[in-house]
Amino acid sequence: MAPRGLTVRRLIGADRSGPPPEAVRAGQPLRPFTIPNAIGYARLALIPVFLVAALSSRAGHSTLAAAVFAAAGWGDYLDGFAARLTGQFSRLGALLDPVIDRLLVISGMVVAWDFRLLPRWALALVIARELVILALSRYSLRRGLEIRINWAGRLGVAPTMAAPFFAIAGLLTLARVMLYAGLLLGFLALALYVRRGVALRGEVSSSD
Repeated sequence: MAPRGLTVRRLIGADRSGPPPEAVRAGQPLRPFTIPNAIGYARLALIPVFLVAALSSRAGHSTLAAAVFAAAGWGDYLDGFAARLTGQFSRLGALLDPVIDRLLVISGMVVAWDFRLLPRWALALVIARELVILALSRYSLRRGLEIRINWAGRLGVAPTMAAPFFAIAGLLTLARVMLYAGLLLGFLALALYVRRGVALRGEVSSSD
């Protein structure tokens, strides 16, 4: 049953105004057994399937690998939709989703790197950025800081994930356009994360 007051725009993720749900905040129970988390577990399980299918393909082009990658990528929107529809938000979901996104992107970039489907210098920058975000997330958790996804990070998810998908599907020109757009938005998001993290750290220090 959908929560009362849920609008269509909020349901589809177009309206993200207001504070995050209480259930996803630090200190809340993990609540691992929810429908959105089940989708997250499925997404995580698809990553090794994708890697096996892609790395065993000829020249890196594989319909099966592209389909599995797309399913894992679109699952990110599906679990968010399910959380808003059912109201089953959880702390574990808030922690798990960005990690799965990072692992999926890195997996796609590794395949593109191995088969030289995209410029390696750009792939290296994307992989480095994803690893830095993972490290920042871990640091923030240890410090008890809440760093919410910013607008650049939200916009950058689609082209960053689309780049390896289109490359594996054989649409290399489109894949390059997506890669460069994702790279630009990704590093802008990283700069905003760092700035926000420094500000939050200052707030925590001043309150001690």
